[in-house]
Amino acid sequence: MGVLSGLRVIEIEAIGPAPFAGMMLADHGAEVLRIDRVTESGLGIAAADAARDPLARGKRSVAFDLKRGEGVEAALKLIARADALIEGFRPGVMERLGLGPETCLKRNPKLVYGRMTGYGQSGPLAPRAGHDIDYIALAGALAAIGPQDRPVPPLNLIGDFGGGGMLLAFGVAAALLSVARGGKGQVVDASMVEGAALLTAFLHGLKAMGLWNENRAANLLDGGAPFYDAYRTKDGKFLAVGAIEPKFYAELIEKLGLGGATLPGQMDRARWPVLKQRIAAAIATRSRAEWEAIFDGSDACVAPVLTMTEAPAHPHNAARKNFVSAFGVVQPAPAPRFAASPGAIAGPPRPAGADTRKALMDWGFSVKEIDALIASGAAR
Repeated sequence: MGVLSGLRVIEIEAIGPAPFAGMMLADHGAEVLRIDRVTESGLGIAAADAARDPLARGKRSVAFDLKRGEGVEAALKLIARADALIEGFRPGVMERLGLGPETCLKRNPKLVYGRMTGYGQSGPLAPRAGHDIDYIALAGALAAIGPQDRPVPPLNLIGDFGGGGMLLAFGVAAALLSVARGGKGQVVDASMVEGAALLTAFLHGLKAMGLWNENRAANLLDGGAPFYDAYRTKDGKFLAVGAIEPKFYAELIEKLGLGGATLPGQMDRARWPVLKQRIAAAIATRSRAEWEAIFDGSDACVAPVLTMTEAPAHPHNAARKNFVSAFGVVQPAPAPRFAASPGAIAGPPRPAGADTRKALMDWGFSVKEIDALIASGAAR
């Protein structure tokens, strides 16, 4: 059933962070209905290989032509019966469609209206286009990631998903809790710049304490420290080392066979390059599998660097069922875990418009209304 069972969410077709937020809500029991747009070329962006997209799991789809008044009115009818709406357009697009927050909240004063943008709903950059790399650059996060000579984008995990979709899901869930306690519906303005900045709160604290400088690969957690980095093994694979605390570091050195060697002090920053060379040379003498066996059961904070193909088969991931195979795709399982009402993938991704008739009936539309929408081209 899930902790969000009984909640109805409208997701306006988008890519990336907004669908990710919808996936999280669906994984934990919310009924998420995606409104896909009918365009001149057919159905919208969600139609492309939707059957293999985990972000679309557990949702149903209706397809409306939102350039037609009948399509907009049908969307408003759904929104009037929803607990929340999430959308991922640039500021002003939903208003131009006739589905802005003022209109929707007038129809449904208890509605939680979740908005996902790069730069936020206001400010000089609000109307500008961008992608994850731009948002995390502006937030100050990108400058801290990568080797000394240049920043390296950490995929699109920080802006799109961690600072974006996950922040939107949290905001919508928090606002829904407020409504359940008697509060009013409201707009949730989730920005990827602000979310990415929020994720750096810990680093800002370290900087304020004088424990972090702005040179890349020169700090405790950015690959500068010899005891917090990834090292190449004999077979060309990698081992992740995160032995920060002295007792864990001591165990690392012992397991590497360097226990009797004369080494620079762990926190002797001036000699970190020397210490890193010694650790790298030791790790290069064995394969990743050999090191896994050596560190098995150890608290040295060492882990194999697994590919996405390898990760699901790791004994810990397998035991915890951290990955599942659903609709022919291996993918992360719902998280976090709730003891009394665990989440679950509610169903496979649905192509755009696949559920128009059934979903509209379930949401209170009559057969006559549905037939009229389809006959007019406002729904497909």
